Amino acid sequence: MSNFGISDALCAQVPALQAWLEHAFLDIAPVAAAAPRDRNSRHLLLAGEIAHATCRDILIDYRAGEPLYVRAANGMPARVEFGAEDIGFACALIAELLRPAGLPAVGDDSSMRLMSLASRIAASDATVLIQGETGTGKEGMARFLHVRSARKDKDFIAVNCAALPETMMEAMLFGHRKGSFTGAAQSADGLFLAADGGTLFLDEIAELPLNLQAKLLRALQEGEILPVGATHPVPVNVRVIAACNRDLVAEVEAGRFRSDLYWRLNVMPLQLSPLASRPGDVVAIGAAMLLRLEDKGADADSLAWPTAEAMEVLSRHSWPGNARELGNVLQRAVVLREGKRITAADLALMMATAVPPQAQPRGIAALAPEPKHKPVKMQDIARASKLDAVRRALRETDGHRALAARKLGISERTLRYRLAELRELAAA
Repeated sequence: MSNFGISDALCAQVPALQAWLEHAFLDIAPVAAAAPRDRNSRHLLLAGEIAHATCRDILIDYRAGEPLYVRAANGMPARVEFGAEDIGFACALIAELLRPAGLPAVGDDSSMRLMSLASRIAASDATVLIQGETGTGKEGMARFLHVRSARKDKDFIAVNCAALPETMMEAMLFGHRKGSFTGAAQSADGLFLAADGGTLFLDEIAELPLNLQAKLLRALQEGEILPVGATHPVPVNVRVIAACNRDLVAEVEAGRFRSDLYWRLNVMPLQLSPLASRPGDVVAIGAAMLLRLEDKGADADSLAWPTAEAMEVLSRHSWPGNARELGNVLQRAVVLREGKRITAADLALMMATAVPPQAQPRGIAALAPEPKHKPVKMQDIARASKLDAVRRALRETDGHRALAARKLGISERTLRYRLAELRELAAA
């Protein structure tokens, strides 16, 4: 785990911060701001403790008002300012600023328990099988296992088996000798030898044809491979981590996957849950994505902070596309938002969902139906997104305008404008 310090004064003023950082699998310990420290250490300090800060530290100003993130620049440390309303996203943002490479962005209790288990598995050399839906972070988990293993100084080679040309799979995985097939003008090592001493991550393992599954089984059992066209096996020292978004047991039963290979891979199984069941991770991953989407060439405070209502909407969403869908939603919101912050209306998570007539709230029966044609202009997309969010908020609050406005993070006056737009669409 990574070691960071948090000042005693900051712990006392914002106790939730230390708890969040621990849930993010960061090793954070209270320290005295003025105490002697290691040159390369990183501390979280109150803004008033700036005299004890280095350029690597992060200053925290817990106060009322709009939140603010200022990047480190010109020898000054980074600065995060926020109040009670924005504390959830602020804690996730600070954790993301501290998160080292190879550690997935996590913030949920269940993910912390899984990371603790994975940390113990990483210390061994056992083969690992990671299963979970597409977009749940299987490659991130594989990289974490590599970084926490004794092989961390060697190569981590990731390959998506579904992306390998079927006619070249064997040669790409196990290598080939010169002249072994048409076009083989010279010998090549293959991915197993490229990862020798390190870790080979085989994603979408169920896409391997049965004949290659047999060769993979031998490589795992005997620690050697036979390149295409070779007559003598080549020893390899590789830790294999496999991943699949399909039920491998069902694939075995259907005869599409070898049962002996399944049991050889399933030494240390890790099951990743869908994002919808990890609301704490939605916040953590959202902070990571918004930092990447930040305009680094703009002002120092260009981060698009989501409102508390927007974070609540994100945490409640079903996320059928998992992290990839979350990334799309946030990128769209950053582009289409009208203000500096991302509001619930900017998310437009249910843009394609029509409101059943019987479910429409009282008083809004005349609101416009979903558009028959998708908007093609950016401003039309933004408008449609916001109007759909209004429909949804009114539906969820049974037509109560004050509650709907609060849910959307806008004033009742702005809501009236949106309703007028809806009526104009209905009359058109």
